[in-house]
This record gives sequence, structure tokens and C-alpha cells, in this order.
Amino acid sequence: MIIVPVKEGENIDRALKRFKRKFEKTGVVKELRNRQAFEKPSITKRQQKLHAIYVQELQRTQENL
Repeated sequence: MIIVPVKEGENIDRALKRFKRKFEKTGVVKELRNRQAFEKPSITKRQQKLHAIYVQELQRTQENL
């Protein structure tokens, strides 16, 4: 359970923003999406490898600028 203490006189929008940030860090939504459909480990590894290549290319292009 996520608890966000609201300080006296604090804006409710600010407290809600802190709650959303904490909820995002827990990774509940991400895990829920991953569990909706089974994905073979080989496919997961392939996607991770392709993402790593993509990030590496982005870094390489930024270094050249």
C-alpha cells in the first residue's frame, strides 16, 4: 500500500503528483501489462538486444554532433 502523508496547507495537486510518482516507481502497471500475455524468453531477449542496439546508436549519433 502506498502512503503519501499530506502536510498541512499543502496543495492536493502536489500530493497527488507525489502519489503518482511513487506508484510509477513500484512498477505495478508495467508488471500487469507483462503478465497479460505470455512471451517466450527468446523473444524477450531479442527485444532487449534490439533496444540496446538502438540506444547505442542514439548515443553514437549524439557523440558525433
